[in-house]
Amino acid sequence: MKSAAPISLSLALILAALSSPSAAQQATPAPQPVLLPEVVTSATRTERDSFDLPVAIDRVDKGVIQEDKPQVNLSESLNRVPGIAILNRQNYAQDLQISSRGFGARSAFGVRGIRLIADGIPATLPDGQAQAASFNLGSAERIEVMRGPFSSLYGNAGGGVIQLFTADGPPEPTLSGSLFGGSYGMYKGSLQLGGQDGPFNYIFDASRFHTDGFRDHSTATRDQSNAKFKLPLQNGVVTMLVNTLDQPETQDPLGLNRTQVITNPRQADASASTFNTRKSVRQNQLGLVYDVNLGSADKLQAKTYLGDRQVTQYQAIPLAAQAAATSSGAVVDQDFGYEGLGLRWTRSVSEGERPLTFSTGFDHDRMAQHRKGYINNNGISGALKRDEDNTVTNTDLYAQLEWKFAPRWNASAGMRHSRLRFNSKDYFIAPGNPNDSGSVNYSKTTPVAGIVFNAAPAWNIYANLGRGFETPTLIELAYRPGGATGLNLALQPSTSLHKEIGVKGKLGNAARVNLALFHIDTSDEIVINSSVGGRTDYKNASKTRREGVELSFESYLGAGFEAYLAYTWLGAQFTQTFTSGVPAVTVPAGNKLPGVPAYMLFGELVWRHTASGFHAGVELRASGKVYVNDVNSAFADPYTVGNVRAGFEQHSKKWRLTEFVRIDNVTDRQYIGSVIIADSNSRFYEPSPGRNYLLGLNAQLSF
Repeated sequence: MKSAAPISLSLALILAALSSPSAAQQATPAPQPVLLPEVVTSATRTERDSFDLPVAIDRVDKGVIQEDKPQVNLSESLNRVPGIAILNRQNYAQDLQISSRGFGARSAFGVRGIRLIADGIPATLPDGQAQAASFNLGSAERIEVMRGPFSSLYGNAGGGVIQLFTADGPPEPTLSGSLFGGSYGMYKGSLQLGGQDGPFNYIFDASRFHTDGFRDHSTATRDQSNAKFKLPLQNGVVTMLVNTLDQPETQDPLGLNRTQVITNPRQADASASTFNTRKSVRQNQLGLVYDVNLGSADKLQAKTYLGDRQVTQYQAIPLAAQAAATSSGAVVDQDFGYEGLGLRWTRSVSEGERPLTFSTGFDHDRMAQHRKGYINNNGISGALKRDEDNTVTNTDLYAQLEWKFAPRWNASAGMRHSRLRFNSKDYFIAPGNPNDSGSVNYSKTTPVAGIVFNAAPAWNIYANLGRGFETPTLIELAYRPGGATGLNLALQPSTSLHKEIGVKGKLGNAARVNLALFHIDTSDEIVINSSVGGRTDYKNASKTRREGVELSFESYLGAGFEAYLAYTWLGAQFTQTFTSGVPAVTVPAGNKLPGVPAYMLFGELVWRHTASGFHAGVELRASGKVYVNDVNSAFADPYTVGNVRAGFEQHSKKWRLTEFVRIDNVTDRQYIGSVIIADSNSRFYEPSPGRNYLLGLNAQLSF
């Protein structure tokens, strides 16, 4: 019965919103604001109105990303996107937990199963792992979120695509600064400079974020910078992108069991202090993109990038387990170097009323990881237990076509062929720990197709069909089942078949609605096999199914009111029995996939008084039950939380000043915000804060 409340509430909000615009138009003589077309590039790699695409894709603009938010985590803005679950662990040592239609939900830390891209440069490494912390939200112009089979046109781990676009510098030099402060010792300060100097456009953003943490042993500090420089050439534009991330000694409070949550949700597990669990991350990246016009019909884009990433993590593993011959210790020391290049040609042809756009290209990416493991001697790095070099390369070819083949019909299709090679060279050879060098190759061709029918001037119906695949990451290959040493090279990629139908509608000039129904069958789903003594190994399950409904509604209601609603129902389950774990247990068909909320709801109502520069808003967010293991023996309860916010803006021709206050979880609800899948100690739960506050100030000056 608990899940019925959010569903009923969502239907009520839809009915209220659908009926409000006409009433507001009668009551308010002033013209209504108009919802502009959502122009996106992720689906076709060329600018298109999302209304005309056979794809579930949402665009989150700068105003949503920045208004009344600290601009630290993607979860602040993307929880409003249907089909996407972004769970803030309150643990900056493990990053956000992001899933798209259930893909990526198994991740114990970082991001899996979803492609992250910033300004055309992959933020996802060739093996499919990524960290959302590298996204700089302070300088973002927009974020595009695509679900469904067209995501596979970006390659391995294409369960979804989240792509960030950095803003261009403003027309005249502009300096801005912001300061945010809130509960649990949180503060963030940032400085941004941008402008136009002749043909040269630039923007630079630098920030520092700090929190003492909602939970004990969860202090974090993050220094981040992002710069974008654009220079027009004779027939094109060169864009240079530079970004850095430095997050040292971030404390990890670990998960809690059910009793610990009930006793004190702010505590850290005792082993976090014993082993001083923590993580340090440093990343530097440079990218170049050259867009060239080859004539009225042809365009060429060339890109290249390189970067380095250092990760050191102290885990909590009993010393006796660390001393075993097959143990890798509990200090993970990884040094990554990565680079890539890509080339894409696009041709657009207009033949009467049947325009056609075709693009083809290739991507080549490489990462080299030097990984060492040491004993964690109560927070101090000890004896060497692992030493290896791992490399992953991919070479992908793709082609994509969009064709308006009849006045009311538009078709899109594409195909990508991916070849990946994983190679490991083992240098740690000792009694009980033999030479575990090895390699494995994966390859897959993923076709997709979609069609749009313009049923009425303001209504489009679409359908799509396609295949996807996801290789295991190096982290998931790190351990073999049964305590054996070396990479688990027997682990295979999962493959999926996606089917989707949807409706996109415009309700006058001030409202729109999107509805998508999807069905996904997956073979060889990658699941956690066992998690014992700090070693997590994976296996391929048999078959799974994901099916669901995504709904979003946006409207200007009149009289200064704006409304937004997003609802997702997701049924994700195993469809074939399998065994896993130590000792082995049977997971029956019909069990739910762990880490996947049964439903999600986000609702927002904002009122703006343009004359005074004042606005106020309320937000509602709800999530269904989340199972924490394959056998479905434990789960996190459903929850509903509300937030309120308000702000002022003052401005003139040369300056702008904004202030805001927000209160999250106004009812002080105690709930589990995220879970750790299949933890061997039953420490599955990561609690979220009760009522908490945030104040913000932003000043901007043009000169």
